[in-house]
Amino acid sequence: MAREFKEISPNASTGEQVTNWFENRFPTAFDAYRIHMSEYYAPKNFNFWYIFGALATLVLVIQIVTGIFLVMHYKPDAALAFGSVEYIMRDVPWGWLIRYMHSTGASAFFVVVYLHMFRGLIYGSYRKPRELVWIFGCAIFLCLMAEAFMGYLLPWGQMSYWGAQVIVNLFAAVPLIGPDLALLIRGDFVVGDATLNRFFAFHVIAVPLVLLGLVAAHLLALHDVGSNNPDGVEIKAPNAPRDAKGHPLDGIPFHPYYTVHDIFMVSVFLMVFTAIIFFAPEFGGYFLEYNNFIPADPLKTPAHIAPVWYFTPFYSMLRAITSEMMYALMACVIGAAAFGVLKAKLPVLFKGAIVGGAVAVCAAMLSIDAKFWGVVVMGGAVVILFFLPWLDNSPVKSIRYRPDWHKYLYGTFVINFVVLAYLGVQPPSAIGERVSQVGTLFYFGFFLLMPWWSTVGQSKPVPSRVTFAAH
Repeated sequence: MAREFKEISPNASTGEQVTNWFENRFPTAFDAYRIHMSEYYAPKNFNFWYIFGALATLVLVIQIVTGIFLVMHYKPDAALAFGSVEYIMRDVPWGWLIRYMHSTGASAFFVVVYLHMFRGLIYGSYRKPRELVWIFGCAIFLCLMAEAFMGYLLPWGQMSYWGAQVIVNLFAAVPLIGPDLALLIRGDFVVGDATLNRFFAFHVIAVPLVLLGLVAAHLLALHDVGSNNPDGVEIKAPNAPRDAKGHPLDGIPFHPYYTVHDIFMVSVFLMVFTAIIFFAPEFGGYFLEYNNFIPADPLKTPAHIAPVWYFTPFYSMLRAITSEMMYALMACVIGAAAFGVLKAKLPVLFKGAIVGGAVAVCAAMLSIDAKFWGVVVMGGAVVILFFLPWLDNSPVKSIRYRPDWHKYLYGTFVINFVVLAYLGVQPPSAIGERVSQVGTLFYFGFFLLMPWWSTVGQSKPVPSRVTFAAH
């Protein structure tokens, strides 16, 4: 059935007439604006932690726009790639600015995404009914890691080349299919022109398309169930107080209230962003490693190979899995199996299955090289985040109303993650290896033991409405 045209007064302003003309011919866009902006009610007690979603969207736009301009001059050829980057930096008008915006944007992306995920962690934004929102967010994080890794190879510098060589060779540790899998990823027996072309295609076309689809799904899922807030109170629940028009009393329209809030924070972010670009684009070698200003040389291995800082926590976990660490992991498996058999109220058949599974896992750990289990641990450190909605059994969502010691536990988790990140950029050492092993056990223990520790202690009463003080 055709939609009726809306009529306005002939004395209306030119702006109103133009708006009415477009609305009559593209009503879906205006409906989307109302649903997701002007008539989307968000909790009125958002705080500082709720700016990072908007900043992530901003950085995504920066990366896409600067990437388009870089592709105009970049040559995805092993013989020409490094020279084309130098050409962009030296000869293309404002090319140095575009390149530094893109390289700084990559690090900025992970800064805001890590903070965005931490906010979800402390306020329980992954809890019912937002499980899908969290899963889409974790999938975005995986895509970002793939996008960053593939883009890291493209400058064809020393660290790019050897970092890719190390990471791709890890797939060769997979039993049975490993060598063929590594060959498939490289497209050759060594990282070379075929690898560069594959990574370029995925970095520029394939992964961004998936990423944009996941971002759209993330936002649509969020707006369908509504945003969480620092109190964890559902402002759109059936029994939540509403005004005469059915709008939640504890909510305010996203536009103009939060759009203005976000624009202010975007301005602050852009000032910091531009200061880094103009004064410290390499950021002490963390954003752009100094070895990457040297052309890739397959015959000269750098003294120390390390990924970019945003991968280093997971790289530390990979390096932590040594032959002796395998015994500690087997002890964890045996301990978990013993706990399940002795404490859980399960039929004898299920207890036998637990014992058999533990024996099989320990046998696999003994028979398969530790390098493979390092890859499993590195991947598992990301995959475990997908299961967070079902690991947290706390009766309340927000850290505000959990037992006080939970705050110290979350703080320790952050410190542990930062220490792992630091160790990942350092050359291997005996002390660093031990610390990273302890840190890896703590990281996984934090999540795997969450069904137990999240229920320990007395939670504080959650208010029926959000706590908000005008300022």
